[in-house]
Amino acid sequence: MFTFRWANSTDLPAIAVLMDRAIATLQQAFLSPAEIIASRAVMGLDTQLIADGTYLLAFAEGRLAGCGGWSARATLYGGDHSTGLRDAALLDPATQPARIRAMYTDPDFARRGLGRMILTRCEDAARDAGFRRAEMMATLAGEPLYRACGYAAIEAVRSAPVEGVTVPLIRMGKSL
Repeated sequence: MFTFRWANSTDLPAIAVLMDRAIATLQQAFLSPAEIIASRAVMGLDTQLIADGTYLLAFAEGRLAGCGGWSARATLYGGDHSTGLRDAALLDPATQPARIRAMYTDPDFARRGLGRMILTRCEDAARDAGFRRAEMMATLAGEPLYRACGYAAIEAVRSAPVEGVTVPLIRMGKSL
């Protein structure tokens, strides 16, 4: 049902639409309207993932259904616009965890196992690159999936304030 390929720069408009739909819809059961607005300042796509060839797209029914990536860079989360969170330094696979990044599912395709499929492919690619562990900064909406996939909470944090509003996040990790 789903097909997969690594993203390229021509995919940016479709990725932006999917992320917007996912944030607006799938966070509703977990965040207040103000937190959803604030979350846009800390969520999003870091196009370094596309440049590195580590951002996976999933397609179904002729359209983009989901996306997610992994990274060998130090940035844990955030998009191009969240410059204070970015660190392009390369990680040492022998001693540092790969990063699982920017996982989104279009609401029309939620609860069909797609997030798990993308996550598994990203973990496999990180493992193939020599990483023994992965970490991510999970949203409250994503935490149940990641826990079901073997991730454990490392710490609960709140984002930096955006117009006085912070967003709850959970740093999670897993051995690969």
